[in-house]
Amino acid sequence: MGEKIFVTQPSMPTFEEYVDAIRPLWDSRWLTNMGSYHKQLEKELKKYLDVPELSLMVNGHMALELAIQAFDFPENSEVITTPYTFVSTTHAIVRNHLIPIFCDVKPEDGTIDETQIEELITEKTVAIIPVHVYGKVCNVEAIEHIAYKYNLKVIYDAAHAFGVKYKGKGIGNYGDASVFSFHATKVYNTIEGGAVAFSDHKLYEKLYNLKNFGIRNEELVVAVGANAKMNEFCAIMGLCNLKYIAQAIDNRKYRYKYYLEKLKRIQGIGFFEEAGQTTKNYAYLPIIVEERYALSRDELYEEFRREDIYVRKYFYPITADEACFRNKYKKDALENARMLSKHVLILPLYEQLEIEQIDRVVQTIQKNSLK
Repeated sequence: MGEKIFVTQPSMPTFEEYVDAIRPLWDSRWLTNMGSYHKQLEKELKKYLDVPELSLMVNGHMALELAIQAFDFPENSEVITTPYTFVSTTHAIVRNHLIPIFCDVKPEDGTIDETQIEELITEKTVAIIPVHVYGKVCNVEAIEHIAYKYNLKVIYDAAHAFGVKYKGKGIGNYGDASVFSFHATKVYNTIEGGAVAFSDHKLYEKLYNLKNFGIRNEELVVAVGANAKMNEFCAIMGLCNLKYIAQAIDNRKYRYKYYLEKLKRIQGIGFFEEAGQTTKNYAYLPIIVEERYALSRDELYEEFRREDIYVRKYFYPITADEACFRNKYKKDALENARMLSKHVLILPLYEQLEIEQIDRVVQTIQKNSLK
């Protein structure tokens, strides 16, 4: 047993750089309400993500919840989505008084199975909310074709896909909107934060109203809204981290490839397929603990815990089987999602992870494969 190894660790600038960057706030006393740093970060992220429009939010969940709300779907309409995701995706749908219709996923990459979407469409269907799981891109062309055919909106949960490009375009260009998370656990963080990317400028005005109480000036409130504005401290952290994002992804890539070189020699450990024409961000390293491996996924998880290595069952259980949703929504025919939820482990991966720590993770898998 050695020093604890956690599944993730946030990227941060040096303490001195961040302190210098926030120093002007003590002069201006402008700490929130979309100050100059908020506006600057919104502009720079729009450029980095290569998207036409972007609205910055307090966190990724509120970004998704308000993106859905901005489309004004009738209450109790149906939204086709994936059960293989973080529970936030489903929460955002339900909190908008919509009904999630769970579609199974593809075992080769964990993304929504586009071939099953059409059979789930009814007269109540208004949207599709797929997820780019672990940064792996959904079949955006097929989903776009279905959405056009049935006049549906597409809102991508791109929380895992910061900086990912598909066919040379920023992933936020696909669908009617794409939602990013800048939580501390992500490739890029603003401590807490998120954003909605989109092309229709009218959506910017709607999102502005939704995240700022509908306030347009001191005497005019034009809509009922929430408070989902990012503060200046978080915006400054985002500006600092954005300077080093290329280096952070390169560091992750090096560790990712080092892992794979070691792990591919171990029988019973599988991997998701790599998508073509995609620029990766190396956000996660999921492994599939196959039936032929000596231990079950849960047994291997416990072995890691005994070694003070904190891997994650991500995602387990699927959201359709969570206690809060279990008896409320149809959840049949989700065999692939349930299978993955019982076999996938997320290994530690972040830019400061030491090679010796990776070796400890690999050794734990190796020694238990021989039992």
